Amino acid sequence: MELKQKLEALKEEALEKIGQAKSLSLLDQVRVAYLGKKGPITEVLRGMKDVSAQERPIIGAAANEVRDAIAIQLESQKAILELEKINRDLAREAIDVTLPGKQVSTGQSHVLTQIMEEIEDLFIGMGYQVIEGPEVEEDKYNFERMNLPKHHPARDMQDTFYITKDTLLRTHTSPVQARTMDKHDFSKGPLKMISPGKVYRRDSDDATHSHQFHQIEGLIISEAITMADLKGTLEVFAKKLFGAEREIRLRPSYFPFTEPSVEVDVSCFKCGGSGCNVCKQTGWIEILGSGMVHPNVLEMAGIDSTKYSGFAFGLGPDRVAMLKYGIDDIRHFYQNDVRFLNQFKVKE
Repeated sequence: MELKQKLEALKEEALEKIGQAKSLSLLDQVRVAYLGKKGPITEVLRGMKDVSAQERPIIGAAANEVRDAIAIQLESQKAILELEKINRDLAREAIDVTLPGKQVSTGQSHVLTQIMEEIEDLFIGMGYQVIEGPEVEEDKYNFERMNLPKHHPARDMQDTFYITKDTLLRTHTSPVQARTMDKHDFSKGPLKMISPGKVYRRDSDDATHSHQFHQIEGLIISEAITMADLKGTLEVFAKKLFGAEREIRLRPSYFPFTEPSVEVDVSCFKCGGSGCNVCKQTGWIEILGSGMVHPNVLEMAGIDSTKYSGFAFGLGPDRVAMLKYGIDDIRHFYQNDVRFLNQFKVKE
């Protein structure tokens, strides 16, 4: 029974050291020391070959009891130490809810998006619908349906990115109007739409030009639409965007898809018309082109030009933003300089 007594002594020794272990790492060292392959209990069991057959079952049962007792106490002490560690961590990492929170920086719409949304909101309020279309367009819709047949000299005004002979990156958003005219049912009322989006031209990028920029084009087609309707609409637009004191003037111009065509100027919002560097001492700033929809454009869409008429206009949000905020280089919009963009914080 010498081995049984040795096992009892090992159990008492192990339980005492388990109680003295004050960290998980020390507790694990006790586990390895007493229950490991090279531990004293294993050594005792190796000596059982010298024990008589009658005593082996007794020694084996005693060894299992000692091992189980040590394992149970190890788990119990481990649970206690883990709970103590959690409590220490919680005490160390406690959050003081009375402290002021950290300011979280949030994003906002780009200045061009702000301008475009402001224009869209204005025209939606006037009963227009916002319609978008593909940026990769067919030559038919981009040029031919806009009264610009093959080899028309006015095509040179828009240096184009061609993908194939008949597909291109759109040079204006007018193709959206052509596609919409094809689908519109005039028995249900007039067509009133704006078409915002990106357009592309083979320009060399500089302070006032970009190979990619934005356009918003507007179109209304109904019976008895006149130039007076066009002027009234554009006056509302100019006063909303640039100030209630603004006036507009119409100057004769040429666009293949409108007849008559006009350039639209707004009285300078910096000097009030007296002349300054923004308006180049003229008192007026050119903001967009417009005109009455050409009868050929209507007829190509299957619309009776003797019954229906309409006006169209096109403006560049990039240019509008430059004028409104005094920005001298269009490239600032596309360089992602946060210092520049932060000047146009959205007002809550």
